[in-house]
Amino acid sequence: MTISTQLAGGSSGPGFLRPLLATALEALEKGTVERDGPLPAGGPGAVRSLFSGEVLPAEGQGAETALAGVAQGFTTGAADPADPGCVAHLHTPPLAVAVAADLVAGVLNSSLDSWDQAPSGTQIESEVVRALSSLVGYDPDVASGAVTSGGTESNLTGLLLAREHAVARAFGAQAVASGIPPEAHGRLRVLCSATSHFSVARSAGVLGLGEDCIVHVPVDDQQRMDANALRVVLSDLSDRGDIPIAVIATAGTTDLGTVDALSDIADIAAEHEVWMHVDAAYGGGALFSERLGPLLDGIGRADSVAIDLHKLGWQPVAAGVLLARRAAAFDPMERRVAYLNTEDDEVAGFQSLLGRSLRTTRRPDALKIAVTFRALGRRGLGELVDQCHEQALHAAAVFRDSPDFELYQDPVLTTVIFRYRPESRDSDQVNAELRRTLLTEGRAVVGRTELDGSVWLKLTLLNPHTTPVEISALIDDVRAAGERESR
Repeated sequence: MTISTQLAGGSSGPGFLRPLLATALEALEKGTVERDGPLPAGGPGAVRSLFSGEVLPAEGQGAETALAGVAQGFTTGAADPADPGCVAHLHTPPLAVAVAADLVAGVLNSSLDSWDQAPSGTQIESEVVRALSSLVGYDPDVASGAVTSGGTESNLTGLLLAREHAVARAFGAQAVASGIPPEAHGRLRVLCSATSHFSVARSAGVLGLGEDCIVHVPVDDQQRMDANALRVVLSDLSDRGDIPIAVIATAGTTDLGTVDALSDIADIAAEHEVWMHVDAAYGGGALFSERLGPLLDGIGRADSVAIDLHKLGWQPVAAGVLLARRAAAFDPMERRVAYLNTEDDEVAGFQSLLGRSLRTTRRPDALKIAVTFRALGRRGLGELVDQCHEQALHAAAVFRDSPDFELYQDPVLTTVIFRYRPESRDSDQVNAELRRTLLTEGRAVVGRTELDGSVWLKLTLLNPHTTPVEISALIDDVRAAGERESR
């Protein structure tokens, strides 16, 4: 039997893995040197040329040859978030300790849909959920949650819980199983600001509510949901007979990092007895920081919270988490399946997490989170958050002091919105073109967005080891590209 068909698990697994890991690490090293930057130079054509061979040949090449070739090509053609010039997206460089833990999870291939497939995984996820429940201000003995694939799944699940809660409250528990009575008047509505993540509207569509059920609440001059406007909108919906099922607040918008006034929104949601969900996929990591944590005051009053630890948590994808203030909120998702989670097994202590997720097969992604939490502690993670925030402040100061650039506003978390000011030509066109130039040259991965009808560029600073000198050098590259495109 060749090493190509050997298994990673069992008593012999580590021995079979050891030479393959050496091959993989060597491929990573060679690919990184070959790429020589945050992404490969040459654009899409250059990346296509890295994978010219057949993916499924008639005869295999063998494990080490295939691993060396494909892994090196993948590394050469990748965008590396650990490079100081890779700053476009909420795309974090993972901690080495988390990646090592993820290898262990991959070897054992546990699935969290039943206890007997993941005894340790079930326990570790439960402990991670308890820790994060305490972090947001929930009672860990009452709250519950699950690790998800990210903010999109978390928002979908949170909105599902909100819908079931609203339907049961308005029409009775029977309506959760049988549907809203045909004689019911009014539409189910979801309230969020225009700066909310696109997944909120998409989740409403997936759940059959229709994307047009979304009601956008106006924002204030800081791009936060306007609490006074929220109160007016809720009153108007009530007058029309519509049923607001959820208010979606945001703690860390994708572009500006804006955090809604969570305490004020919680007050209003409580007054109207409406479910409050906080999309803290980006900003949730600020809770580790003593400096930035107060931005999220009031988050513990929300009925559900989404956090992505593959952002300000430095985990390999995926490491989202959905938390609910009351475990009973998950009751509508509970299912009994004879081959997974019989009641007598659970009574005997063999807990199942099947009713905590929309997925059945589910990796033990909590393992890498648990290892990271123990390795760094809350203080260590908070220091990483603060370092990235300091980088954003530094970059903002450079843009503010340079006549070549315009700063949109001071950073809230770790994103900085700016644009180059050309002496001639259209500003929007120049900024769009300079970004593509940097991508094609392989020099930098800078983000792009549109605000107030204009094209803006974005630095998303998530590498805590990036230095002020490296940030200034990146800005010099942007300036040089802007000068070339302005001619």
